[in-house]
Amino acid sequence: MKRLFFLIPIIVLSLAGCKSVSPVAQTNPDVKIMETPLSAKEQAPVNFSEQTTWLLGYFTYGQMTRQPHSAWYMKGFDEYQLNNEPLGKLLEIPIEGLTIKIVMGSWCPDSRREVPRFMRILDKWQFPIAKVIFIGVDNAKLAPVGEYSGLSIERVPTFIIYKNNIEAGRIIENPKTSLEQDIVNILTRNE
Repeated sequence: MKRLFFLIPIIVLSLAGCKSVSPVAQTNPDVKIMETPLSAKEQAPVNFSEQTTWLLGYFTYGQMTRQPHSAWYMKGFDEYQLNNEPLGKLLEIPIEGLTIKIVMGSWCPDSRREVPRFMRILDKWQFPIAKVIFIGVDNAKLAPVGEYSGLSIERVPTFIIYKNNIEAGRIIENPKTSLEQDIVNILTRNE
C-alpha cells in the first residue's frame, strides 16, 4: 500500500510534466531532418486578422519581406504589371526632396494588395527605401506613434507623398487611375 502511495505522485508528475513546443531531436539516422524552411506554398495559411501577426507602429521594409508577411508581399511585388506610360513620366521626376509615408494595416487585404505594388513602382523608380517611413495600424486604424493623430488616417493603405517636408498629396486605399499615374499627378500638380 505504501508503494502505491509512493508511485501515484511519480506517475502524476510524469504525466503532467512540461510539454516541449520545440521538436524533439531525432536520433534515427534513416530519418532526414529538413534543412531548409518550408516555402510559402508549403506553410500553413496565416490568419492576418489575428493580432499576433500585425505590424504596429513604425516598422521596417525588411519586416514585410520576412515570414509571415513575405508570402503576400513577394507575391504582390513580383506579380504586379507596371503601367509603362505613367511610369516613364515618373522616371523623369527627380527624387531629391521627396519622402513618403506608408500607413497600412497588415490585417487589411487592400494594404496587402497595394503596398507591394507601390513598392514595386518605387523599386523601378530607384526611390531609396531610407526615404520611406512605414507605419502599421490596428483594425481601428490606430498606431502607437506620437505624430500619428496629425496624419488624419481614415482608410488604409494611405500613401502620403512629401515634397521638401510638405505634403504634396496622398493616395488613399485605392488609386484613382493607377498607382503610377496618381504619383505622377501628385508630383506634377503644382508645376
